[in-house]
Amino acid sequence: MLHRLSKSGLICITQPHHAWLSGQLAQAWGNELFGEFTPKEQVCLGAQQHDIGWLLWEQKPTLNSQTGYPYKFTELPTEVHIDIWSGAKQLAFTLGRYVTLLVSLHGTGLYERFTSWQNSAKSTQLVQNFLNNEYAFQKQLIDILQKDEYYTSYVIPEVIERNQKLVATWDALSLILCIGKIGEQHIDRVPTSNGTTTLKLTLTEDIEYHQTVTISPWPFKQNKIKLVYEGRLLQRTFSNETAMRDALSSDCWVTLSTTLIPE
Repeated sequence: MLHRLSKSGLICITQPHHAWLSGQLAQAWGNELFGEFTPKEQVCLGAQQHDIGWLLWEQKPTLNSQTGYPYKFTELPTEVHIDIWSGAKQLAFTLGRYVTLLVSLHGTGLYERFTSWQNSAKSTQLVQNFLNNEYAFQKQLIDILQKDEYYTSYVIPEVIERNQKLVATWDALSLILCIGKIGEQHIDRVPTSNGTTTLKLTLTEDIEYHQTVTISPWPFKQNKIKLVYEGRLLQRTFSNETAMRDALSSDCWVTLSTTLIPE
């Protein structure tokens, strides 16, 4: 779950909903500088479903007793994260093999890039076991896809690497937009048509439930992108998990929007 502070309280955005925003970004992505990507439908769906493993946890989010709010995804213990990501490929498999490959690659990529889990021998072993299992699964899936005439050209290493980086880019961009943090933000290693670049995001307007953000260099087809997504507003903290879940199940939804424009 993602947290976004507002004047009215704390807005909670689920991981799958944040992933839907990633999918919106994927659909709008691409121009002369940033190029295209293939297979487009499957990669867009992979972006939209990259956090499918969180579906079950988000149905019954757990309370962080230290904050009085649902756990943020960055606060959960390593073993909970591992359990979520270990089950992601089974949920994704109903959406297709290439989508499943992207979901699995996104999970391993997170643990490769962010190493906060290396704080104990137990966490290190849990993550290493997870990575080994996922690597074996990915190899098996790539071998299967290579035998399919349609997918053969989409599972060569450079295409897989580019698509994995794109999903990671849209994930990072969506996280920044959902959290709505004030100030300048940067996303590194963003694929272009002939290399990589760094995106700069700057919040220029912050109205309740709506923000305007500039991006440079501009990565989209159109010269303005309007995004709509949802969250649930909590106006108090909780000491009881059931009460917190009841509040999240009530009519506390808010519609959020972000407009992206070139710098």
